[in-house]
Amino acid sequence: MPVKGNQFKSNSFKDDNQPRQSGKAEKERVSKRSLPKMPSFDMVDGRAVKIAGLLSLLLSIFFLVAFTSYLFTWQEDQSYISKTNGGWHNLATGQTIKEISEAGAELKAQNSMGKFGALLSNQFIYEWFGVASFIFIFIFFVIGYRLLFKVKLFSIAKTLGYSFFGIVFLSIGIGYVHAFIIDYPHYLEGGFGYWGNKLLDAQIGPAGTAGVLVFAALAVLVIAYNIDFKIPKRNKTTVAEVSVDEVVPEPVELLDEEISLPVEWPRGNRVKNNLAAQQENFVKPEPLKQQPLIQTPIYHEPVVLTPDNTARHEPEEEDEIPLTIDVNRPLPELSVEKADDIKAKELVNQFGIYDHRLDLANYKFPHLDLLENHGSNKISVNAEELEANKNKIVETLNHYNIEIDKIKATIGPTVTLYEIIPAPGVRISKIKNLEDDIALSLAALGIRIIAPMPGKGTIGIEVPNQNPEMVSMRSILSTEKFQNTTMDLPIALGKTISNEVFIADLAKMPHLLVAGATGQGKSVGINAILVSLLYKKHPAELKFVLVDPKKVELTLFRKIERHFLAKLPDDGDAIITDTKKVVNTLNSLCIEMDQRYDLLKDAQVRNLKEYNAKFVNRKISDPEKHRYLPFIVLVIDEFADLMMTAGKEVEVPIARIAQLARAVGIHLVIATQRPSVNIITGTIKANFPSRLAFRVLSKIDSRTILDAGGADQLIGRGDMLFSTGSDLIRLQCAFVDTPEVEAISDFIGGQKGYPSALLLPEYVGEGETSSAKDYDPDDRDPMFEDAARLIVLHQQGSTSLIQRKMKLGYNRAGRIIDQLEAAGIVGSFEGSKARDVLYPDEYSLERYLETLQKPKD
Repeated sequence: MPVKGNQFKSNSFKDDNQPRQSGKAEKERVSKRSLPKMPSFDMVDGRAVKIAGLLSLLLSIFFLVAFTSYLFTWQEDQSYISKTNGGWHNLATGQTIKEISEAGAELKAQNSMGKFGALLSNQFIYEWFGVASFIFIFIFFVIGYRLLFKVKLFSIAKTLGYSFFGIVFLSIGIGYVHAFIIDYPHYLEGGFGYWGNKLLDAQIGPAGTAGVLVFAALAVLVIAYNIDFKIPKRNKTTVAEVSVDEVVPEPVELLDEEISLPVEWPRGNRVKNNLAAQQENFVKPEPLKQQPLIQTPIYHEPVVLTPDNTARHEPEEEDEIPLTIDVNRPLPELSVEKADDIKAKELVNQFGIYDHRLDLANYKFPHLDLLENHGSNKISVNAEELEANKNKIVETLNHYNIEIDKIKATIGPTVTLYEIIPAPGVRISKIKNLEDDIALSLAALGIRIIAPMPGKGTIGIEVPNQNPEMVSMRSILSTEKFQNTTMDLPIALGKTISNEVFIADLAKMPHLLVAGATGQGKSVGINAILVSLLYKKHPAELKFVLVDPKKVELTLFRKIERHFLAKLPDDGDAIITDTKKVVNTLNSLCIEMDQRYDLLKDAQVRNLKEYNAKFVNRKISDPEKHRYLPFIVLVIDEFADLMMTAGKEVEVPIARIAQLARAVGIHLVIATQRPSVNIITGTIKANFPSRLAFRVLSKIDSRTILDAGGADQLIGRGDMLFSTGSDLIRLQCAFVDTPEVEAISDFIGGQKGYPSALLLPEYVGEGETSSAKDYDPDDRDPMFEDAARLIVLHQQGSTSLIQRKMKLGYNRAGRIIDQLEAAGIVGSFEGSKARDVLYPDEYSLERYLETLQKPKD
């Protein structure tokens, strides 16, 4: 009969001549197999570490009390020890009650920690190191705190090194000073300090001993702080000097029992050679006088030429190759740039930095009390479950003759990751093919094998926990990682399988594709993304365009319309549900994107962040044409429905925005239930490198959304995979309930907001006509002629110009521009371009206005 697993290896060592066991012995052997197994070595080792840490903390407290008491009772304790002939031999035997009563207080230790405290204190303080023995308390405390609480107060290696040096140095140093007063051992320096000084005095004398102590102190200061011994120079030059110490990198300190990235140092004398090259290339500039030619480095900032023909600039860290500049040659570009900078500084000094939050200066961000604490935020996986899963994994692999060298577990809120290192010669594909067998042996859904794990020499097996823990949004948003993040658009997605908070930056994704079957947590994930942004961004910095074909998912955010939403000018509801309005909104976003690129081009910047920084600091030459640009996030809750009803009308603008809108701050979050190839086309998929997959129903859907399997093996209820193109991360989505979203919307909506939602540019679709053709002279706006003169004066036919200059709302300005088109003063609507102005000057306009029919009174 064929043997299974590793039975062949164990049976091959048996002696063939050994008699067969009896039936009773066989039953005993089987019963021994059925006995519960002892805890593994890893479990015992973990408990031993905790016990050692607890013992070390208790020793530090015992030493502190005993040593402190000895400072006050050292005479009585020494008397007790001398009368008991050393005392240590009595510690084990002890004294009878009769002996103690007969001796009275003479044979009783006065130390607060009793006989043992007196003996220990006398040994450490009087016999050994004196008061320097108190450093042992610090050593025990640091080691115990680290072992018990897994928190690093100080480096253990440095603590031991500096502490032992301090003990020796203080003991001998105090003994050296104390030797001038008394000539016998004392508890201040201890026996080690007294006899150590005697030995040094006999060898090198008092002066030599003092020199050794000073040398030791300075050497430790150099080791610890790398102090410099420099003689002050009398040279009054202002030239900056490069110090070698400023270039050599600081040593990297690694935490005990923690994994850190490897630090690579150059081989040989590469560091020294680089420093020498930097010092050789550093040119020490000389003071410049009136000369026809000057030497000045190239800088990004303009060079200022002083009246005495000297170059003045602020030195940077690294100067480039010097450039010879003739001061007699005009520098028009530098002068223009400097003039703009001077003008910007004057504007900042006069008006201050532009505050884009000024309109809603009293806006209050939502507080954490609006969110609920779902779950206990504690992992409920016990040691028995871990041990049982480990044994089943090992047993299953042994059945297929797969040996492993090591296995370890990382516990997450819903999934535990078991990392195994296979024995040499085991093929990875052999383990990968056992996915279903391992799932069968563990009797669990959602088993996923990662072979190999990226960046590690291990194979990962993800096993769902029997009691999964819910991750609440409050527990994520309250973390220091989210509160102190510097991301532009931080979204808190949840926790990883190692129970770490995971936060991603939507601005760097730059678009996100979300997919998952019905009821697997997709809508909760969308709400988590929106809530994360609401907790970090001001209404002036962020606007949402919400598309909800299902008409019920995103209606919770209707109350924040005047704060965070954007819509078309003629739309009544900011939550877009009609397919035709979706098409118009997407095309309007394309117009907004083109207009933003024109603004970036005029401001000579490359992205939204640079543009807003330049606008806030008033460095834009023509600020009348510009405005502060908030981020715009387009959220589509069910993309499949739009593709079925609109098709190419939706795909084309979505593809345009996905390809171009990143630099101007427009980002997409698209969700769908059916990630099929006719919904997520190749054009769209190519521009969404970041994807979020909840549980899907088939491997085909998983490959469509992630380009890899795994989404079909998730356990649902917020279990998801996040792909960034090169890495695949398993997360448990943060849960935010409907009442919590309503409370946040009510809190924001109850505050002062803008007059209306942000109005996107007007878009007229094919087959639609503008209302300007139905212009009636009797219905002319009272400010019609003023607007006409403004348009002709600036030769720019745009609604935004009328808004800014005449301080009108967008709707009224739009009606006036329609009337100007009907009157023949401006041309027709041309998308993102401004309308053509048909009159070249005010004189011709006035003559034309006289011919127009006056409105009736």
